[in-house]
Amino acid sequence: MTSAGRGRLLVINWQDLENPLAGGAEVHLQENLKRLVATGFDVTLLCSNFDGGEPETRWEGVRIIRRGGRFDFNWRVPTLVRGLLKQEPMDLVIEDINKIPFYTPCYISVPVLAIVPHMFATTVFHEINFVLASYIYVSEFPLRWAYRRIPFCVISESTRDDLRSRGFTSEQVEVIHCGIDRDSYTVDPDVPKSEEPLVLYLGRLKKYKCVHHLIDAFARLPRGGRASRLVIVGDGDYRLHLERQVERLGLSERVRFTGFSSQADKLDDLRRAWVAVCPSLKEGWGLTNIEANACGTAVVAADVPGLRDSVRHDVTGRLYPHGDIARLEGDLEAILSDPPLREKYESGGRQWAAQFDWDTAAARLGELIDRVIAGTPQGTRT
Repeated sequence: MTSAGRGRLLVINWQDLENPLAGGAEVHLQENLKRLVATGFDVTLLCSNFDGGEPETRWEGVRIIRRGGRFDFNWRVPTLVRGLLKQEPMDLVIEDINKIPFYTPCYISVPVLAIVPHMFATTVFHEINFVLASYIYVSEFPLRWAYRRIPFCVISESTRDDLRSRGFTSEQVEVIHCGIDRDSYTVDPDVPKSEEPLVLYLGRLKKYKCVHHLIDAFARLPRGGRASRLVIVGDGDYRLHLERQVERLGLSERVRFTGFSSQADKLDDLRRAWVAVCPSLKEGWGLTNIEANACGTAVVAADVPGLRDSVRHDVTGRLYPHGDIARLEGDLEAILSDPPLREKYESGGRQWAAQFDWDTAAARLGELIDRVIAGTPQGTRT
Protein backbone atom coordinates (compact mmCIF):
# COMPACT_ATOMS: atom_id res chain seq x y z
CA MET A 1 0.00 0.00 0.00
CA THR A 2 1.19 3.51 -0.74
CA SER A 3 1.36 6.33 1.77
CA ALA A 4 -2.10 7.60 0.72
CA GLY A 5 -4.03 6.31 3.73
CA ARG A 6 -5.81 3.06 2.87
CA GLY A 7 -4.67 3.17 -0.75
CA ARG A 8 -4.75 4.95 -4.09
CA LEU A 9 -7.66 4.02 -6.37
CA LEU A 10 -8.10 4.66 -10.08
CA VAL A 11 -11.77 4.29 -10.98
CA ILE A 12 -12.99 4.08 -14.59
CA ASN A 13 -16.58 4.78 -15.63
CA TRP A 14 -18.15 6.11 -18.82
CA GLN A 15 -19.64 9.16 -17.10
CA ASP A 16 -19.63 11.17 -13.91
CA LEU A 17 -22.61 12.73 -12.16
CA GLU A 18 -22.27 16.09 -13.92
CA ASN A 19 -22.68 14.45 -17.33
CA PRO A 20 -26.21 15.14 -18.68
CA LEU A 21 -26.49 11.42 -19.49
CA ALA A 22 -25.68 10.30 -15.94
CA GLY A 23 -28.10 7.90 -14.29
CA GLY A 24 -28.41 5.48 -11.40
CA ALA A 25 -25.04 3.84 -12.10
CA GLU A 26 -23.29 7.17 -11.57
CA VAL A 27 -25.25 7.87 -8.38
CA HIS A 28 -24.26 4.45 -7.05
CA LEU A 29 -20.59 4.84 -7.94
CA GLN A 30 -20.05 8.37 -6.67
CA GLU A 31 -22.04 8.00 -3.45
CA ASN A 32 -19.59 5.22 -2.64
CA LEU A 33 -16.50 7.07 -3.86
CA LYS A 34 -17.03 10.16 -1.71
CA ARG A 35 -17.35 7.94 1.35
CA LEU A 36 -14.22 5.99 0.41
CA VAL A 37 -12.36 9.31 0.30
CA ALA A 38 -13.71 10.16 3.76
CA THR A 39 -12.35 6.87 5.13
CA GLY A 40 -8.80 7.31 3.85
CA PHE A 41 -8.67 6.35 0.18
CA ASP A 42 -7.18 8.61 -2.49
CA VAL A 43 -9.60 8.37 -5.43
CA THR A 44 -9.21 9.40 -9.07
CA LEU A 45 -12.18 8.94 -11.42
CA LEU A 46 -11.45 8.69 -15.15
CA CYS A 47 -14.46 9.22 -17.41
CA SER A 48 -15.57 10.72 -20.71
CA ASN A 49 -16.12 14.44 -21.19
CA PHE A 50 -19.23 16.27 -22.40
CA ASP A 51 -20.11 19.65 -23.87
CA GLY A 52 -19.17 22.28 -21.31
CA GLY A 53 -17.37 19.82 -19.04
CA GLU A 54 -14.05 20.73 -17.42
CA PRO A 55 -11.12 18.43 -18.34
CA GLU A 56 -10.30 18.07 -14.65
CA THR A 57 -12.27 18.91 -11.51
CA ARG A 58 -12.90 17.77 -7.96
CA TRP A 59 -16.11 16.56 -6.38
CA GLU A 60 -16.43 15.67 -2.68
CA GLY A 61 -12.69 14.95 -2.53
CA VAL A 62 -12.71 12.78 -5.67
CA ARG A 63 -10.37 13.92 -8.45
CA ILE A 64 -12.22 13.66 -11.77
CA ILE A 65 -10.35 13.46 -15.09
CA ARG A 66 -12.47 13.74 -18.24
CA ARG A 67 -11.06 12.66 -21.58
CA GLY A 68 -12.58 11.72 -24.90
CA GLY A 69 -16.30 11.62 -25.60
CA ARG A 70 -19.29 9.33 -25.63
CA PHE A 71 -18.26 7.53 -28.82
CA ASP A 72 -14.50 7.15 -28.42
CA PHE A 73 -13.85 6.96 -24.66
CA ASN A 74 -13.56 3.17 -24.56
CA TRP A 75 -10.96 3.24 -27.35
CA ARG A 76 -8.89 5.83 -25.49
CA VAL A 77 -9.02 4.13 -22.08
CA PRO A 78 -6.06 1.73 -22.54
CA THR A 79 -3.66 4.56 -23.43
CA LEU A 80 -5.09 6.87 -20.78
CA VAL A 81 -4.91 4.27 -18.03
CA ARG A 82 -1.37 3.17 -18.84
CA GLY A 83 -0.27 6.81 -18.91
CA LEU A 84 -1.90 7.59 -15.55
CA LEU A 85 -0.43 4.49 -13.91
CA LYS A 86 3.02 5.45 -15.17
CA GLN A 87 2.70 8.93 -13.68
CA GLU A 88 0.85 7.99 -10.50
CA PRO A 89 1.17 4.43 -9.19
CA MET A 90 -2.14 3.04 -7.92
CA ASP A 91 -2.95 0.23 -5.51
CA LEU A 92 -6.13 -0.79 -7.32
CA VAL A 93 -8.03 -0.09 -10.52
CA ILE A 94 -11.81 -0.21 -10.18
CA GLU A 95 -13.64 -0.70 -13.46
CA ASP A 96 -17.35 0.08 -13.49
CA ILE A 97 -18.68 -2.21 -16.23
CA ASN A 98 -21.59 -0.12 -17.32
CA LYS A 99 -22.15 -0.39 -21.09
CA ILE A 100 -19.05 -1.66 -22.97
CA PRO A 101 -16.32 -3.26 -20.79
CA PHE A 102 -12.89 -1.61 -20.87
CA TYR A 103 -11.04 -4.95 -20.48
CA THR A 104 -8.45 -3.44 -18.13
CA PRO A 105 -7.08 -6.84 -16.97
CA CYS A 106 -5.72 -7.34 -20.50
CA TYR A 107 -3.26 -4.44 -20.43
CA ILE A 108 -2.39 -3.54 -16.81
CA SER A 109 -0.67 -5.42 -14.00
CA VAL A 110 -2.32 -3.50 -11.14
CA PRO A 111 -5.06 -5.46 -9.29
CA VAL A 112 -8.53 -4.87 -10.73
CA LEU A 113 -11.95 -4.90 -9.06
CA ALA A 114 -14.98 -4.86 -11.35
CA ILE A 115 -18.22 -3.18 -10.28
CA VAL A 116 -21.24 -4.29 -12.30
CA PRO A 117 -24.67 -2.61 -12.07
CA HIS A 118 -26.00 -5.00 -14.74
CA MET A 119 -25.01 -6.53 -18.05
CA PHE A 120 -26.87 -5.47 -21.18
CA ALA A 121 -27.03 -8.81 -23.02
CA THR A 122 -29.99 -8.78 -25.44
CA THR A 123 -31.59 -5.76 -23.74
CA VAL A 124 -29.49 -3.46 -25.90
CA PHE A 125 -31.42 -4.52 -29.02
CA HIS A 126 -34.53 -2.88 -27.54
CA GLU A 127 -32.74 0.45 -27.22
CA ILE A 128 -30.64 1.23 -30.30
CA ASN A 129 -30.21 0.25 -33.94
CA PHE A 130 -29.19 -3.30 -34.80
CA VAL A 131 -25.64 -2.47 -35.92
CA LEU A 132 -24.65 -0.55 -32.79
CA ALA A 133 -26.57 -2.97 -30.56
CA SER A 134 -24.69 -5.89 -32.13
CA TYR A 135 -21.38 -4.14 -31.42
CA ILE A 136 -22.25 -3.70 -27.74
CA TYR A 137 -23.68 -7.22 -27.49
CA VAL A 138 -20.59 -8.84 -29.01
CA SER A 139 -18.30 -6.71 -26.83
CA GLU A 140 -19.52 -8.65 -23.78
CA PHE A 141 -18.51 -12.04 -25.21
CA PRO A 142 -14.81 -12.01 -24.11
CA LEU A 143 -15.81 -11.04 -20.56
CA ARG A 144 -15.46 -14.54 -19.14
CA TRP A 145 -11.95 -14.95 -20.48
CA ALA A 146 -10.62 -11.45 -19.76
CA TYR A 147 -12.01 -11.22 -16.19
CA ARG A 148 -11.64 -14.87 -15.22
CA ARG A 149 -9.44 -14.05 -12.19
CA ILE A 150 -11.04 -10.71 -11.30
CA PRO A 151 -13.28 -10.14 -8.23
CA PHE A 152 -16.69 -8.58 -8.86
CA CYS A 153 -18.93 -6.32 -6.81
CA VAL A 154 -22.56 -6.35 -7.98
CA ILE A 155 -25.58 -4.46 -6.70
CA SER A 156 -28.24 -7.17 -6.87
CA GLU A 157 -28.77 -10.89 -6.70
CA SER A 158 -30.02 -10.81 -10.29
CA THR A 159 -26.67 -9.49 -11.55
CA ARG A 160 -24.86 -12.05 -9.41
CA ASP A 161 -26.90 -14.82 -11.02
CA ASP A 162 -26.24 -13.35 -14.48
CA LEU A 163 -22.48 -13.50 -13.89
CA ARG A 164 -22.74 -17.05 -12.59
CA SER A 165 -24.61 -18.05 -15.74
CA ARG A 166 -21.71 -16.61 -17.76
CA GLY A 167 -19.29 -18.94 -16.00
CA PHE A 168 -17.92 -16.87 -13.14
CA THR A 169 -17.51 -18.61 -9.81
CA SER A 170 -19.46 -17.85 -6.66
CA GLU A 171 -16.23 -16.89 -4.91
CA GLN A 172 -15.62 -14.08 -7.41
CA VAL A 173 -18.89 -12.25 -6.85
CA GLU A 174 -19.99 -10.20 -3.84
CA VAL A 175 -23.40 -8.52 -3.61
CA ILE A 176 -23.46 -5.06 -2.02
CA HIS A 177 -26.83 -3.38 -2.37
CA CYS A 178 -27.26 0.30 -3.15
CA GLY A 179 -28.02 2.69 -0.33
CA ILE A 180 -30.12 5.81 -0.10
CA ASP A 181 -29.66 9.18 1.56
CA ARG A 182 -31.73 8.65 4.69
CA ASP A 183 -31.61 12.33 5.58
CA SER A 184 -33.29 13.30 2.29
CA TYR A 185 -35.60 10.41 1.44
CA THR A 186 -38.08 10.52 4.28
CA VAL A 187 -41.77 10.88 4.94
CA ASP A 188 -42.61 14.54 5.51
CA PRO A 189 -45.88 15.12 7.39
CA ASP A 190 -46.02 18.61 5.88
CA VAL A 191 -46.21 17.15 2.36
CA PRO A 192 -49.47 15.17 2.08
CA LYS A 193 -50.48 12.93 -0.80
CA SER A 194 -52.03 14.78 -3.74
CA GLU A 195 -55.78 15.30 -3.58
CA GLU A 196 -56.37 13.32 -6.79
CA PRO A 197 -54.64 10.01 -7.55
CA LEU A 198 -51.10 10.67 -8.78
CA VAL A 199 -49.02 8.11 -10.67
CA LEU A 200 -45.28 8.88 -10.92
CA TYR A 201 -42.45 7.77 -13.19
CA LEU A 202 -38.98 8.99 -12.27
CA GLY A 203 -35.97 8.17 -14.43
CA ARG A 204 -34.36 8.55 -17.81
CA LEU A 205 -36.58 8.47 -20.88
CA LYS A 206 -34.97 5.67 -22.85
CA LYS A 207 -36.77 3.14 -25.00
CA TYR A 208 -35.78 0.15 -22.85
CA LYS A 209 -37.25 1.90 -19.80
CA CYS A 210 -40.66 1.15 -21.40
CA VAL A 211 -42.45 4.26 -20.17
CA HIS A 212 -44.72 3.76 -23.21
CA HIS A 213 -46.12 0.71 -21.41
CA LEU A 214 -47.01 2.87 -18.43
CA ILE A 215 -48.73 5.44 -20.66
CA ASP A 216 -50.77 2.72 -22.36
CA ALA A 217 -51.82 1.32 -18.98
CA PHE A 218 -52.60 4.77 -17.61
CA ALA A 219 -54.83 5.47 -20.64
CA ARG A 220 -57.15 2.71 -19.41
CA LEU A 221 -57.67 4.37 -16.04
CA PRO A 222 -60.03 4.89 -14.33
CA ARG A 223 -62.55 2.09 -14.43
CA GLY A 224 -65.36 4.30 -13.27
CA GLY A 225 -63.23 5.72 -10.47
CA ARG A 226 -61.74 9.12 -9.80
CA ALA A 227 -59.70 10.86 -12.47
CA SER A 228 -55.96 10.44 -12.01
CA ARG A 229 -52.81 12.15 -13.20
CA LEU A 230 -49.45 10.87 -14.45
CA VAL A 231 -46.25 12.82 -13.89
CA ILE A 232 -43.16 11.76 -15.85
CA VAL A 233 -39.98 13.13 -14.30
CA GLY A 234 -36.76 12.91 -16.31
CA ASP A 235 -35.46 13.39 -19.80
CA GLY A 236 -33.87 11.43 -22.61
CA ASP A 237 -33.88 10.68 -26.31
CA TYR A 238 -37.23 8.87 -26.15
CA ARG A 239 -39.15 11.83 -24.75
CA LEU A 240 -40.51 13.09 -28.09
CA HIS A 241 -41.92 9.65 -28.89
CA LEU A 242 -43.64 9.55 -25.50
CA GLU A 243 -45.06 13.04 -25.88
CA ARG A 244 -46.52 12.08 -29.24
CA GLN A 245 -48.01 8.95 -27.69
CA VAL A 246 -49.69 11.05 -25.00
CA GLU A 247 -51.14 13.39 -27.64
CA ARG A 248 -52.35 10.48 -29.76
CA LEU A 249 -54.16 8.95 -26.78
CA GLY A 250 -55.78 12.25 -25.82
CA LEU A 251 -54.02 12.39 -22.45
CA SER A 252 -52.37 15.80 -22.67
CA GLU A 253 -54.47 17.24 -19.83
CA ARG A 254 -53.74 14.29 -17.52
CA VAL A 255 -50.03 13.65 -18.25
CA ARG A 256 -47.22 16.08 -17.45
CA PHE A 257 -43.56 15.85 -18.49
CA THR A 258 -41.28 17.78 -16.14
CA GLY A 259 -37.87 17.15 -17.70
CA PHE A 260 -34.94 17.11 -15.30
CA SER A 261 -36.03 17.93 -11.76
CA SER A 262 -34.31 19.53 -8.79
CA GLN A 263 -33.75 17.40 -5.72
CA ALA A 264 -36.40 19.34 -3.82
CA ASP A 265 -38.98 18.86 -6.58
CA LYS A 266 -38.06 15.19 -6.90
CA LEU A 267 -38.67 14.64 -3.18
CA ASP A 268 -41.96 16.51 -3.39
CA ASP A 269 -43.12 14.31 -6.28
CA LEU A 270 -42.08 11.11 -4.49
CA ARG A 271 -43.97 12.10 -1.33
CA ARG A 272 -47.13 13.32 -3.08
CA ALA A 273 -47.46 10.34 -5.43
CA TRP A 274 -49.93 7.58 -4.67
CA VAL A 275 -47.81 5.06 -6.56
CA ALA A 276 -44.44 5.15 -8.36
CA VAL A 277 -43.96 2.91 -11.39
CA CYS A 278 -40.84 1.38 -12.96
CA PRO A 279 -41.78 -0.52 -16.16
CA SER A 280 -38.20 -1.07 -17.41
CA LEU A 281 -37.04 -4.13 -19.32
CA LYS A 282 -34.00 -4.60 -17.08
CA GLU A 283 -32.20 -2.74 -14.29
CA GLY A 284 -29.25 -3.29 -12.02
CA TRP A 285 -31.29 -2.64 -8.90
CA GLY A 286 -34.06 -0.05 -9.13
CA LEU A 287 -32.90 2.68 -6.78
CA THR A 288 -35.97 4.84 -7.34
CA ASN A 289 -38.13 2.04 -5.93
CA ILE A 290 -36.30 2.23 -2.60
CA GLU A 291 -36.36 6.04 -2.66
CA ALA A 292 -40.12 6.02 -3.25
CA ASN A 293 -40.64 3.53 -0.43
CA ALA A 294 -38.57 5.67 1.93
CA CYS A 295 -40.81 8.63 1.09
CA GLY A 296 -43.90 6.59 1.99
CA THR A 297 -45.02 5.66 -1.53
CA ALA A 298 -46.07 2.28 -2.90
CA VAL A 299 -44.36 1.00 -6.04
CA VAL A 300 -45.28 -1.08 -9.08
CA ALA A 301 -42.50 -2.52 -11.20
CA ALA A 302 -41.93 -5.03 -13.97
CA ASP A 303 -40.86 -8.45 -12.73
CA VAL A 304 -37.42 -8.34 -14.36
CA PRO A 305 -33.80 -8.65 -13.18
CA GLY A 306 -32.90 -5.91 -10.73
CA LEU A 307 -36.41 -4.66 -10.13
CA ARG A 308 -37.49 -7.95 -8.60
CA ASP A 309 -34.64 -7.45 -6.12
CA SER A 310 -35.64 -3.93 -5.04
CA VAL A 311 -39.41 -4.60 -4.83
CA ARG A 312 -40.97 -7.08 -2.40
CA HIS A 313 -44.13 -8.26 -4.09
CA ASP A 314 -47.30 -7.55 -2.09
CA VAL A 315 -45.21 -6.02 0.71
CA THR A 316 -43.77 -2.81 -0.72
CA GLY A 317 -45.88 -2.82 -3.87
CA ARG A 318 -46.44 -5.16 -6.79
CA LEU A 319 -44.48 -6.85 -9.55
CA TYR A 320 -46.17 -7.56 -12.88
CA PRO A 321 -45.04 -9.52 -15.97
CA HIS A 322 -43.07 -7.16 -18.18
CA GLY A 323 -45.10 -5.90 -21.11
CA ASP A 324 -48.45 -7.06 -19.67
CA ILE A 325 -50.36 -3.78 -20.03
CA ALA A 326 -53.61 -5.21 -18.66
CA ARG A 327 -51.84 -6.50 -15.54
CA LEU A 328 -50.07 -3.18 -15.03
CA GLU A 329 -53.35 -1.31 -15.38
CA GLY A 330 -55.00 -3.67 -12.93
CA ASP A 331 -52.25 -3.21 -10.34
CA LEU A 332 -52.47 0.56 -10.65
CA GLU A 333 -56.25 0.49 -10.33
CA ALA A 334 -56.04 -1.72 -7.23
CA ILE A 335 -53.59 0.56 -5.45
CA LEU A 336 -55.30 3.80 -6.44
CA SER A 337 -58.78 2.63 -5.46
CA ASP A 338 -58.01 0.70 -2.25
CA PRO A 339 -56.71 2.92 0.61
CA PRO A 340 -56.02 0.03 3.05
CA LEU A 341 -53.98 -1.80 0.39
CA ARG A 342 -52.05 1.35 -0.42
CA GLU A 343 -51.37 2.00 3.26
CA LYS A 344 -50.13 -1.59 3.63
CA TYR A 345 -47.59 -1.05 0.85
CA GLU A 346 -46.58 2.34 2.22
CA SER A 347 -45.87 0.86 5.64
CA GLY A 348 -44.07 -2.17 4.21
CA GLY A 349 -42.05 0.07 1.94
CA ARG A 350 -40.85 2.30 4.76
CA GLN A 351 -39.66 -0.74 6.73
CA TRP A 352 -37.95 -2.21 3.67
CA ALA A 353 -36.19 1.05 2.74
CA ALA A 354 -34.89 1.50 6.28
CA GLN A 355 -32.42 -1.34 5.63
CA PHE A 356 -30.46 0.59 3.01
CA ASP A 357 -27.99 3.44 3.44
CA TRP A 358 -24.88 4.58 1.60
CA ASP A 359 -22.64 4.53 4.68
CA THR A 360 -23.20 0.79 5.11
CA ALA A 361 -22.75 0.13 1.39
CA ALA A 362 -19.51 2.13 1.22
CA ALA A 363 -18.15 0.47 4.37
CA ARG A 364 -18.66 -2.96 2.83
CA LEU A 365 -17.12 -1.84 -0.44
CA GLY A 366 -14.14 -0.43 1.45
CA GLU A 367 -13.64 -3.76 3.21
CA LEU A 368 -13.76 -5.55 -0.14
CA ILE A 369 -11.20 -3.13 -1.59
CA ASP A 370 -8.89 -3.70 1.39
CA ARG A 371 -9.06 -7.44 0.77
CA VAL A 372 -8.40 -7.14 -2.95
CA ILE A 373 -5.40 -4.85 -2.40
CA ALA A 374 -4.05 -7.27 0.22
CA GLY A 375 -4.61 -10.22 -2.11
CA THR A 376 -6.97 -11.92 0.33
CA PRO A 377 -9.42 -14.40 -1.23
CA GLN A 378 -12.77 -12.75 -1.56
CA GLY A 379 -15.35 -15.35 -0.72
CA THR A 380 -19.06 -14.84 -1.32
CA ARG A 381 -21.20 -12.63 0.90
CA THR A 382 -24.67 -11.17 0.39
